[in-house]
Amino acid sequence: MHWIFISVFLVLFLVYATMLIIYRSGFVKTPIFVNSPHDLQTGVKVSIIIPARNEAANIESCLRSILANNYPHDLLEILVVDDHSTDDTAQIAEAYSPLVKIITLANHIKEPINSYKKLAIDIAVRKSTGNLIIGTDADCTVPGSWIQTIVSFYQQNNSAFIAMPVILSSSNNFIENFQVVDFMVLQGITVGAVQNGLHPMCNGANLAYTKEAFLTVNGFEGIEQIASGDDMLLMQKITSAFPDRVHYLKSEAVLVSTPAMPTLKSFLQQRIRWASKAGFYKSNRLNAVLLIVYLLNLFLLLAPFSCLFYNPVLIKNPSGFSINLIQFWLCLFVGKVIIDSWFFSAVSTFFNKKNLLPFFIIAQPFHILYTVVAGWLGKFGNYQWKGRQVK
Repeated sequence: MHWIFISVFLVLFLVYATMLIIYRSGFVKTPIFVNSPHDLQTGVKVSIIIPARNEAANIESCLRSILANNYPHDLLEILVVDDHSTDDTAQIAEAYSPLVKIITLANHIKEPINSYKKLAIDIAVRKSTGNLIIGTDADCTVPGSWIQTIVSFYQQNNSAFIAMPVILSSSNNFIENFQVVDFMVLQGITVGAVQNGLHPMCNGANLAYTKEAFLTVNGFEGIEQIASGDDMLLMQKITSAFPDRVHYLKSEAVLVSTPAMPTLKSFLQQRIRWASKAGFYKSNRLNAVLLIVYLLNLFLLLAPFSCLFYNPVLIKNPSGFSINLIQFWLCLFVGKVIIDSWFFSAVSTFFNKKNLLPFFIIAQPFHILYTVVAGWLGKFGNYQWKGRQVK
């Protein structure tokens, strides 16, 4: 029985390590896109869509960063969809008209729904006049060559969908730094997954797609009842329709910044929301990856507690050498820290955050706990987001 136990978790660990090697390889071999203004062809009308709910504290910084971009304003429109805000979000955005157009979501809803953000994006896309849709969030800020670089990449690659990098800003307390390093790992996996064609993965704070692609897959039809997934589930649909036209744009020129959640509660609510869409992925590879990661972290979380009551000898040979459960757990834990740190080192180099490697190592036990809790609650629990209770 012990050999079965050892074999199962050794295989889990080896598969996990192999996955990180593959993701890291994809991340490293993804070229950094260098945009030259001379390569840019004119004529691409861009529509930037920003769903916003009670973002009065952030929407102005977001809009100013977009309007500071060096892209012709006659080829640009910004659609802010006000999602039942009770603050001054809409009024602040209206001050930037006519380039910024306000869509009031309340005018399009007759009864409560489960995914307001998807409806907001769908309405905005259908009202847009641009060939290329760029999506971001109201609490994000973008660099000055963001639009120009995206358009140039789109033109050179004939992309139907473009995933792009996002970084979290923090005030250097523990919970925010934890989110920064965790999010960087997710970003690294995203790059590796898209580059190697493994499975769809992206973040709604920074993505682009053609209006044609969105309409071809009928937008969010079939997934509109799911509260989350306005990014990855849409990417999943577009990938199915345009498998050779889904790309990752790796460049600091398109690196969008968004603040980390300020509290532990808001952080967990966010990650539970992200985890809640896992049951709707059609990619067997992605589902297998999620299961392997979850099971390995579950073992690493539960094994030390089980040793308080039961710590069997798992391996013993005639010479007297033996390994018990806690020693086996420690070996797997150290092995995971090593492979994770190797992966993080490559990713953090691109994001200029190598100084967080020691923190990343120290935070590993907390990462295991959060992975198990958020994964479980994302599957079986409810969560609150933007003041709404969501199933």
